[in-house]
Amino acid sequence: MQGFFVRLSVPKLPEAPGKRKGQKGNGPSLRILITGDSAAAGVGADSQAQALSGKLTAHLAPVFTVSWKLVAKNGKTTSDLIEWLSQLPIEPFDVVVTSLGVNDITSGVSLETWLKRQEDLVNLLRLKFGATQILLSAVPPMDKFPALPRPLRWVIGSQTKRFNRALEAWVNTQPDCNFLVLPDSLEATHIAPDGFHPGPKVYELWGRSAAQAIIRHRRIHTASPG
Repeated sequence: MQGFFVRLSVPKLPEAPGKRKGQKGNGPSLRILITGDSAAAGVGADSQAQALSGKLTAHLAPVFTVSWKLVAKNGKTTSDLIEWLSQLPIEPFDVVVTSLGVNDITSGVSLETWLKRQEDLVNLLRLKFGATQILLSAVPPMDKFPALPRPLRWVIGSQTKRFNRALEAWVNTQPDCNFLVLPDSLEATHIAPDGFHPGPKVYELWGRSAAQAIIRHRRIHTASPG
């Protein structure tokens, strides 16, 4: 009943307006795909420049010439995204950043099914798009979402932690993958006005964390032996 009430009462914020592909920066070429759900699409930000795509590319631009593309839509589950990406033309990307999990959890997908779909998604990104680094963002801490009443917030928050622990353990077995988690210091005030999506502070931290992981990975793998 609480879940039904939340669906009816939470304001429907739009996806952030702005360009969904482009190029910026100076340095070696880096091709990036940002993909996933409403958070990837920038819901809660005033523009794509203030969303994940804008913040990530801004932090990478001093180091790389970044060619980026955003393929994301509100409400997407992992299964939805696999189907969508499977229908797109082949296009090479060096790095992919994903945002998924909230819609899987709220739709009742089991942990085992979700992990299998995450693995299928990673294999698709490798084989079809040639990605050599895949950053899988942690499911956000839903126990801190003001829009969720208690005890629903506790129940979903507990499920979120289970999903993240399992995903991190699997990612640690994949040398080309990174588990991207934001600091525990995030507060309710960092959430968008709907009480459910990231606000500007979250997008800034998320973009910076992703950029740092990408730069670190590239430096390690381009360093000369010894």
